[in-house]
Amino acid sequence: MSRAWRRMRRAWFGWWLLAGSVVAVALTAGTSFWSFGLYIEPLEGEFAWSRFEVSNGFSLGLAASGLAAPFIGRWIERYGPRRIIFIGAILTAASYLLLATTSELWQWYAWQSVNAVFRQMMFFIPFQTLISYWFARRRGLAVGILAMGFSLGGFVVVPLMRIAIDAFGWQGSFVAVGIALTILFTPLCLFLVRDHPADVGAEPDGDATAGGAGRAPAAALTGVTAREALRSPLFWVIAAALMAFFFGMFGWMTHGIPYYESVGYSAAWAATLFSIAAGGGMFSRLAFGWLADRIPSIEAAAVVVTGVLGCAMLVLLVTGGNVAGVAVFVAFWIVGSSGGPMIEPLLLTRAFGVAHFASILGIVAVVETSGQIISPPAAGAIYDATGSYDWALVMLAAALGLSALLFALAGRLPRPGGQ
Repeated sequence: MSRAWRRMRRAWFGWWLLAGSVVAVALTAGTSFWSFGLYIEPLEGEFAWSRFEVSNGFSLGLAASGLAAPFIGRWIERYGPRRIIFIGAILTAASYLLLATTSELWQWYAWQSVNAVFRQMMFFIPFQTLISYWFARRRGLAVGILAMGFSLGGFVVVPLMRIAIDAFGWQGSFVAVGIALTILFTPLCLFLVRDHPADVGAEPDGDATAGGAGRAPAAALTGVTAREALRSPLFWVIAAALMAFFFGMFGWMTHGIPYYESVGYSAAWAATLFSIAAGGGMFSRLAFGWLADRIPSIEAAAVVVTGVLGCAMLVLLVTGGNVAGVAVFVAFWIVGSSGGPMIEPLLLTRAFGVAHFASILGIVAVVETSGQIISPPAAGAIYDATGSYDWALVMLAAALGLSALLFALAGRLPRPGGQ
């Protein structure tokens, strides 16, 4: 054990930072995106809101975070990911206390929007930027490991959130989330997160360095500016492909648990099936990250996984959600979602470089968020009108099919600046 401990202490700092980032992403994703569906029925029951009205709260929050994303991207480039993550974590924790006071529909919309903006400051944009700074040759593997945190949130945190809601009510669960975020992110930001490898006297990927600690020079980061990226057709095709992709993913992530309940599964089984699919994604995303460093075209990989996700939706539609159909769906979802939160950073860094990644990602978030905000209420409205999710599944499958076509087109377009 002492030998193993010495090896761990000698490990490159970037691996420790990545491990902490995985835990942070897991907690944030598990208490927000993966858990959205857990709140639909409690809020319907307490306030007699429709499924469309409840889902609109999530969508308005995503819209607010999308509009804030370009500014957050610029702040990250100016002040560094570490400072933005810390400020965002404290404000997000406070916003969960606001959510716990919700008693009117306008409050649900307002506090969800506030929460989503602050959460954007301590979630994917800063952590993806951080990992892109720390890893270059092994960026695919590192992003794959980071994406495991997203799946881990669905696998571990969703069942815990189900227990918290049952034990303390939906209001108490929001308070618990605020406390948990404060306990995790405060020491993480103070003692572990560092903006650049040079801040601890290192180089990306743990390569040998002759320099001491200090801020990484700007020349070490290469890539086109956000303005140059915006002038390229490739940017808009990638953004549109991601918009359609997340339309499909977020529609299911919000309504997956209610879907299972609508076809006869208990609340406990619905949460379990949801977490099993998320848990399987941990391994498929690690495999995708490993492959990403070895394949020449991320666009082609995106076409494959997006197509598999579309087929997964059609499986549920054809089988009506019976046991065999759900089993096939879960298998397809695990494979198809393997590239989920990873396609975005890998596509953008290969196409436009790393120097202005945070700003470019922030602008892309505005476009893709339009898909995220439309999908949940649209699925909810379909259910309210028909009493079934069948047409919602058709809608999600069609969006994923369109995304696959756009990713294929992106693979044929030139990259600006010779990236």
